[in-house]
Amino acid sequence: MRTSITATLAVAAALWLVGGAGAGGWATVGVSPQPEDDAQAGAVWTPTLTVLQHGRTPLDGVHPTVMLSNGKGRLETFAATPTGKPGTYAARVRFASSGTWSVRVNDGFGREHGFPDVTIGAAETSSSSALRLPVALGALLAIALGSTLLLRRRRQQGRLVASGVR
Repeated sequence: MRTSITATLAVAAALWLVGGAGAGGWATVGVSPQPEDDAQAGAVWTPTLTVLQHGRTPLDGVHPTVMLSNGKGRLETFAATPTGKPGTYAARVRFASSGTWSVRVNDGFGREHGFPDVTIGAAETSSSSALRLPVALGALLAIALGSTLLLRRRRQQGRLVASGVR
């Protein structure tokens, strides 16, 4: 009996030590600024990632990535690059289409961190926005020209009535 208790304790101790060996480290990630909820498809978001080992020490030499996924199975990954400041990385992220995107960051140290979902609106088409000003100016010109012609016609009618000609 004594041998089986000793053997059980030895196995438990060995498992505990092996489990602790695999838990070597962890990191936290801060993202600033957060993506804007009113952004449009095609918009660029340039977050700064702060990676801290054990939540305290700036962590250099890792390769963090920003990952976006939508409910349709699309996954986009954007690499972040060191900024020169310890533990700080910059990314350039583009939202490919409208919809709700989940935002995750792989800290480059073996863990993914989730952030709030962001809703991206439809992109404004370049043709509609490019045509707005010319169309508005054309409409104003047409109104001005029509008003001028109407005033001239009324003046001519007034002269003809005054002279007795109809």
